[in-house]
Amino acid sequence: MNTVKLYEADAYLGEFTATVKKCISEAGIYKVELDQTAFYPEGGGQPADQGTLGDARVLDVQEVDGTIWHTVTQLLEPGKEVVGKLDFERRFSNMQNHSGEHIVSGIIAREYGYHNVGFHMGSEAVTVDFDGVLTKEQLFEIEQQANDAVLRNVPITASLPDREELAQMEYRSKKEIEGQVRLVTVEGYDCCACCGTHVSSTGEIRLIKLLGVQNYKGGVRISMLCGEKAFRDYLIKHTNLVGIAQLLSVKPEEAGDAVVRLKEKNIELKKELKQLKKAVIHLGAGREGAGLHEQGKRNQDQCDEDSGPAEDFLPGAPV
Repeated sequence: MNTVKLYEADAYLGEFTATVKKCISEAGIYKVELDQTAFYPEGGGQPADQGTLGDARVLDVQEVDGTIWHTVTQLLEPGKEVVGKLDFERRFSNMQNHSGEHIVSGIIAREYGYHNVGFHMGSEAVTVDFDGVLTKEQLFEIEQQANDAVLRNVPITASLPDREELAQMEYRSKKEIEGQVRLVTVEGYDCCACCGTHVSSTGEIRLIKLLGVQNYKGGVRISMLCGEKAFRDYLIKHTNLVGIAQLLSVKPEEAGDAVVRLKEKNIELKKELKQLKKAVIHLGAGREGAGLHEQGKRNQDQCDEDSGPAEDFLPGAPV
């Protein structure tokens, strides 16, 4: 029997009780199967949840053929009930970032017709791959629209349509899905096949920030952050910007131009220094040559004095 996925019914469930079905020891760690779980297993670009099962720390969660296995730090006795507690701050951050990615991908699909062909939620940033090229100007507009969706605070819902309903719907999907399809809908922005956890409304995302873009496999890879992580990233960069502005004695909004001017001045000074070095080398070589000539003349004069008057050499004369 498959593990009951409590997170699909309630993504905000941070604590639950379950019965241990199996506990397998592998190289000093333990893999536990429960009858039900709120721990999300790694999949669909979203990392596994972390937390505790009783006194054991949950290090990893994976789904294999419908069974969810929890990698834990100590033995849990089969048949016993155990209380599971999620690291909910981490889970909620993943929810913010995953929902934000859906909004951005939906906007890009609608405006430019590009497909999301890769998604990874890393510890430093979220990366999303698209099969078309986007300019920085276009990305700025996409970011504006995405944050407009956040301000509008529209609902995000999950549904399980039957095959007939699904055939009449337009939705994004990276691959053909066999069996039941779970759709996550951001009202007015996106509808996508997804097994991940999401916030219930866009306002909970707080902020969507596109950090950068690079060419990747004929398309682009976008780096982004949402929610609390995006806000912390802004604080770090704002603090650095204010510090640079103070060093250059300019306003923060003028720091970029001031750095450009400083760089240009540095290039000019390097050119001047290079020219001065050449002049010094040339001057030194001239002085050294004059000194050698004078020394050679003195050596020749000394040699003439030491040799005395020249003698005539007559053919046949005894030597």
